[in-house]
Amino acid sequence: MSLYTIYGGLGSPYSMKMRAILRYRRIPHIWKQADGGENIFKHVKAPVIPVIQFPDGSWHNDSTPMIFELERRVKERSIVPVDPAHAFLAYLLEDFADEWGTKAMFHYRWFRERDQKQMSEWLAFDRLKGKGRETILKAAKAFRDRQVGRMPIVGCTPENAPIIEESTRRIMALFEAHVTEELFLFGSRPSLADFGWLGQLSQLAVDPTPQDLMRSDYPFTFRWLANLDDASGLEGEWRDPDAPLPDAVTGLLTLAGEIYFPFLLANAEAVSRKGETFTANLLGHTYTQGAFRYQVKCLAELRWAFSKLDPESKKKAAAVLDRAGCLKPLGG
Repeated sequence: MSLYTIYGGLGSPYSMKMRAILRYRRIPHIWKQADGGENIFKHVKAPVIPVIQFPDGSWHNDSTPMIFELERRVKERSIVPVDPAHAFLAYLLEDFADEWGTKAMFHYRWFRERDQKQMSEWLAFDRLKGKGRETILKAAKAFRDRQVGRMPIVGCTPENAPIIEESTRRIMALFEAHVTEELFLFGSRPSLADFGWLGQLSQLAVDPTPQDLMRSDYPFTFRWLANLDDASGLEGEWRDPDAPLPDAVTGLLTLAGEIYFPFLLANAEAVSRKGETFTANLLGHTYTQGAFRYQVKCLAELRWAFSKLDPESKKKAAAVLDRAGCLKPLGG
C-alpha cells in the first residue's frame, strides 16, 4: 500500500484542508499531530505545517503545490474540475481562500481576549498534552504573545478589522445561501476551491467568537464544514460546463475583484520598490500591512495559469472574470 504521512495540527487551516482532501480522495494516509517530537522541518524549506511525507520518501509542505502533485500521482477522485475554465476559477478561489481567507482566521483568533486565551491554551495543549498544566499554560502565554505581536505584519490590526470582518461575513453569507441548494461550488463533488475555504472556515468554526457568529448567522455553513471534513463516502459529478455558475462562485469572484486583487497588486508594487509596507483601498476603507514576496508569487502563478488556458476556455473564463472585476489584474 502507498501510504502518506501527514504531520499537521487541528489549529492549522492548511492541515485541515489537506487532511480533508486525502480523506475525500481515499488516499491511504496516517495523521500525526505535529508536536515537535519529530524534526519534520529539516526536510522542507519553510517551517510550516502540514508537512506530508509521500510514499516515495519525499517531503512537501505547501498546500497548493501538494494538491497538484497529488493530482499528478493519483488520478481517482480528482478535485480539479474537468472543464478547464472551471478548473481555473476553482484554482483562483482556492488561492483567494489561502491568502485572504487566512486573515479572517488570524484576526478572529488573536484580536479578542477570549479567543486569545482559549486558543493559545488549546494549541499549546495539542503539542504538550500529558506534560503538565503549568507547562501547557507557560507555553500558551509565550505563543499568545508571539502571535499577537505578529498581527500588524499580516494586516490583522484594529484599523483593518472592519475590512476583515465585513469580508468574512460576505463570504459566509455566500456559502450559507449556497449549501442548502447545492453541495459544492462546481457540482455535486468538491473542488480544490471548496477545500480551500474549508481550511480557513474550519478554524472559525472552533474559535469562540467566530463560532458564535457561525452558529447564529451561518448555521448551515457551520454544518457543511463538518460534512466536508470527511467526504470519503461521497460520490458526485462536476457541474455541466455550459450551465450558469452559482451565485456563490460569481459572488466570491466579485469579492476577489474588490479585495483580493487590489491587495495582490498593491503588495506586488511595494515589493517591486522594496517597500516594507503597502496600503490599498478595500471596501471603502484604508488597508495597510507588511509586504510579502510570497503573495507576488501567487499573483504571478495566477496570471501564468490564466495565460495557459486554451483560447476557448480562456474566452469562457474571461467573460466571468471581467464581470467580477478580476480580468484586468490577470492580464486579460
